[in-house]
Amino acid sequence: MSDEDSLIKTIDASRITDSRGDLFVLEEGEHLSFPIRRAYYIANTPQGVSRGFHAHKNLSQLAVCVSGSCRIVLDNGRKREDVLLDDPGRALLIGKYIWREMHDFSPDCVLLVLADAPYDEADYIRDYEIFLKETAHG
Repeated sequence: MSDEDSLIKTIDASRITDSRGDLFVLEEGEHLSFPIRRAYYIANTPQGVSRGFHAHKNLSQLAVCVSGSCRIVLDNGRKREDVLLDDPGRALLIGKYIWREMHDFSPDCVLLVLADAPYDEADYIRDYEIFLKETAHG
């Protein structure tokens, strides 16, 4: 989706393919508009388990399923959209004040997330009603 009003903003990694397989590259300046200050990944998520259910006040993130797939729901307080991440060459940009939920993890899913800041619990909004109140003013 490339609709300007869409919450779904994807970035295609550079792909180098040869007889050995694929190499995917994401670089600051070319693919990312922010420096990577933290990286984490989610793996071995049991079937039927969903994750996320929060937003960030200041953090920007880039999520990519390096293996398998999962569905991510994005919500800005006015609209909700979902996207299936199932290609290791396509990453999802998740900005500030975007509620996110991750669902439908495949058994082999490894979801890598690159963030522009270290972990800070004070940056999280974990209550959807508070999120709606904060986004109504902004």
